[in-house]
Amino acid sequence: QVQLVESGGGLVQAGGSLRLSCAGSRNIFNAYATGWYRQAPGNQRELVAQITNNGSTNYADSVKGRFTISRDNAKNTVYLQMNSLKPEDTAVYYCNNARYPWYWGQGTQVAVSS
Repeated sequence: QVQLVESGGGLVQAGGSLRLSCAGSRNIFNAYATGWYRQAPGNQRELVAQITNNGSTNYADSVKGRFTISRDNAKNTVYLQMNSLKPEDTAVYYCNNARYPWYWGQGTQVAVSS
């Protein structure tokens, strides 16, 4: 089994920045794709950004140019740098790895005030 622990969320004003971290209990990020997802109240969980095993990245249109996903294999951690935050980015953010697609951590809350 694996554990993924998300951290780094908080309350920020519109236009601000946050960096989220997803720490894995084992080294799986360089072998399988990892995605950051978010879920706002009343909405379905959506994919925000993904980094594949070879380092390719993909982003939802709503965050392109503002969010950056990256990976530190030595620390078994995937990051999500979020800049120019908007109130509509408010959600609980989760990371998920393709090796264990059924596993979801507790998430980290991001709240952006206008």
